[in-house]
Amino acid sequence: MIRKVVKADLTDIVSIYNQAVNSRRCTGDTVCFEVEERIPWLEAHDNKKTPAFVYESESKIVAYSCISPYRPGRQAFEGVGEISYYVDFNYHGKGIGSQLIEHLITEGRQIGYTHLIAMLLDCNTASINMLEKYDFSVWGVMPSVARIDDKRYSHLYYGVEL
Repeated sequence: MIRKVVKADLTDIVSIYNQAVNSRRCTGDTVCFEVEERIPWLEAHDNKKTPAFVYESESKIVAYSCISPYRPGRQAFEGVGEISYYVDFNYHGKGIGSQLIEHLITEGRQIGYTHLIAMLLDCNTASINMLEKYDFSVWGVMPSVARIDDKRYSHLYYGVEL
């Protein structure tokens, strides 16, 4: 089940995100977050234009997703939303990421976005494959700009027109 995020979900969301941080391949963050540090993120996604969602399985939050503004405050980009999605590593390979992307595409259309983008590291091949399954394609590459544990990764911009 996919539903809107509520404040009580934040502990589980932070736990899932910190798995991504610790993986060293799913985010540019390299230091784990405390729940209190993510309250501004939650508040920024408590509206119709930039919603956040959780995926529940057997009453447990196992994934979350959101649409964030791309280049907030710059009116020319108001039709562009940035999507993010994270799945608890114990639930990878169960189709949850695909369900989240489908949901974000549907929500993005309903909100009125004309384009969705996702930004990721080039080592995140599972996410790349999933995005391409939904017709996202590479719209930009920032070569070797990310450094994690003395390894360099390119930052990819994937996008789709809705």
